[in-house]
Amino acid sequence: MREGIVPAPVPVSDGGKNLPVSLADDELQLLAEIATGVTTDVAARRLELSARTLRRRLRAICDQLGVNTPIEAVVWAARKQLI
Repeated sequence: MREGIVPAPVPVSDGGKNLPVSLADDELQLLAEIATGVTTDVAARRLELSARTLRRRLRAICDQLGVNTPIEAVVWAARKQLI
């Protein structure tokens, strides 16, 4: 991740509150990798992360977006045309 780069906020609907959510470039890259259909182990290797770190980051992204699964996070990003 490059220092000093701040991604633009992307609003997400969360029951009418419409709080802005922004995902960093590395988070979008992670979602794009998962969207290809590879396993978390393969995605982790491609992103030069441990599988545990990848799963932890996926969970953090899901929590940030207010979704339950990584697939929902991928769908959210695809609908926003971020990946």
